[in-house]
Amino acid sequence: MYTQLALVSSVLLAVFTQHAVAVDKTRDPALDANLVTAATQLDRLALLDSDDAWLFDFTKQQPYYNFAPGGVVNMNAATFPAAKGNGMTLAMLNLGPCSMLPPHYHPRASNYVVAVQGNTTTYMYEENGARLVTETLLPGMATIFPQGSMHMMVNNGCENAQLVSALNADDAGTQARSKPYPNIGNVFTNGFPADLVNAAFGQNLASSDVASKMTPIGTGSNWGLSECLKQCGIQPNDTYIKF
Repeated sequence: MYTQLALVSSVLLAVFTQHAVAVDKTRDPALDANLVTAATQLDRLALLDSDDAWLFDFTKQQPYYNFAPGGVVNMNAATFPAAKGNGMTLAMLNLGPCSMLPPHYHPRASNYVVAVQGNTTTYMYEENGARLVTETLLPGMATIFPQGSMHMMVNNGCENAQLVSALNADDAGTQARSKPYPNIGNVFTNGFPADLVNAAFGQNLASSDVASKMTPIGTGSNWGLSECLKQCGIQPNDTYIKF
């Protein structure tokens, strides 16, 4: 017999194996490799021999730069070779009205987040025995998610929200599940609001058909609570589950 935790863990494992999350694809693997083996900084500069090699336009990274429901655009070693070896990722987080970044963590970096636009609530849970840290970020306000801490972000209103995130690694990684299985169960036992967690997965987790109804995450963001969507007059497109 499964315990309740094992049941939840098994359901989540099935969910995550059937629905891919946003993953950065390395734009120029050969250039990244050459930058690693370059003997001197001048050799590195010779490999990045045009002004275009030093410019990254967040707004042109499609489909990730959007507000319906939103997305995460990373400027890192994979997407921007000039970042290789500089120990940092810069990310732009777009949250359309009522959208959210579901629970996740970064295994190789701490995450500093500052709000540029909108009203965003953040939730962070660092480890077993820790308390849930909840913040409301308005423009000019910031918070930090320590390396490995589980966190999520929710746009509370009917206007777009935008945040800028800095991570102290050029390959920070993003993980929405982990082993052993009890770590998966933490998503539902650490104090995150149950309705928001269920919104992230598109279904009550105890149901047998959760995998088939989970909200696709694709660009890193998904629609949030049905109450907010109704209040803002938003009808998600057919790509996303309607609550």
